[in-house]
Amino acid sequence: MADKKIIFVAFPIEDEMQRNFLKGQSLHVNCPFEYIDLSVKEAYVSDWKEKVRVRIKRAHGVIVLVSKNSITSSGQKWEIKCAQEENKPILGIWAYRDDRTRLDSIATKEWTWDTITKFIDKV
Repeated sequence: MADKKIIFVAFPIEDEMQRNFLKGQSLHVNCPFEYIDLSVKEAYVSDWKEKVRVRIKRAHGVIVLVSKNSITSSGQKWEIKCAQEENKPILGIWAYRDDRTRLDSIATKEWTWDTITKFIDKV
């Protein structure tokens, strides 16, 4: 593979395990992408948003893990807003098979290898 794509993953901290599963998929030998992730495990500091914006600017696209936790995740909401402000392509995928939470600003699809690969190929 010539050049890997850089993907920022926006997720609620409660869904960190799902983000880990996505990361696991990206470790497959033939995976067409890598991604940047800024997990927030402590209270936000004053420059958190600036650091995230830099990472989002560097990314080719953003994957948003959508779940019921997204509704109350202020950090994820800000990351989505930032990605939109930076005109980054966004793919929303449902983090769980039995959770079809919808976010107003995100078109969300089923989490499949094909869905993710098509998105990565386009960015």
